[in-house]
Amino acid sequence: MVDLASEMATLAGRLGPPPGALARAVMFVAPEQRTGTSTIALAFAQEVAARARKGVWLVELDLMKGQLHDHILQERETYGRLGEAVRASPSDAMFFTVTPKSRDAAGQPWPDVRYLAAHSVGRSKLWVTRFRREALRPGQTAQILCEPDYWASLRPHADYIVVDAPAAARSEAFRAVAPFMDANVLVVSAQERSDQAVRAVRDDIASVGGRCAGLVLTRAPAEPPGFLRKMLP
Repeated sequence: MVDLASEMATLAGRLGPPPGALARAVMFVAPEQRTGTSTIALAFAQEVAARARKGVWLVELDLMKGQLHDHILQERETYGRLGEAVRASPSDAMFFTVTPKSRDAAGQPWPDVRYLAAHSVGRSKLWVTRFRREALRPGQTAQILCEPDYWASLRPHADYIVVDAPAAARSEAFRAVAPFMDANVLVVSAQERSDQAVRAVRDDIASVGGRCAGLVLTRAPAEPPGFLRKMLP
């Protein structure tokens, strides 16, 4: 496993510390698939969790994939054991909605908050979310919401909220969440990059009112290409 601690410490320094009593929310998104976005998001979350007071929440937007939770579970020797599942929201707010709604024995709609669990990671102050795919019934789907309530409700209870978004080439989920982040960071493969795709995602983030804070190059040479260098903070 590649040690990204130094790079993530530099990135954390550039993004700045949490703003007062509220968490700093950072989303990582790649224009193209297979750029290592989840690896970067996890490494950043680990880095900031090492100095967190309240904790760090690592939220995966790719609900049906569950890659981060499964990876940490399989690599328990590296990350530590996952704790028992707990409620992943301090309120009933959620960043997605499941439709059509299920109903309990009393005929009441099953709330969206019950589909998301959180697990502590080892002895660190890192928590990772997991969408409970097994709770879905045939015909139900989950959609990411463009609403601030979940992120606002979580901010007082964490130092950082780190969001791992699916690649823009596969999903537009990042557009729904970008406006509510303090920083949106692009993850770009230096060897397989498409400048047009990078510009498109950068412009998409700006068009919905989000802040593009720069980018992280994976498989990068010693110096980034000129165009990418201009986008660095």
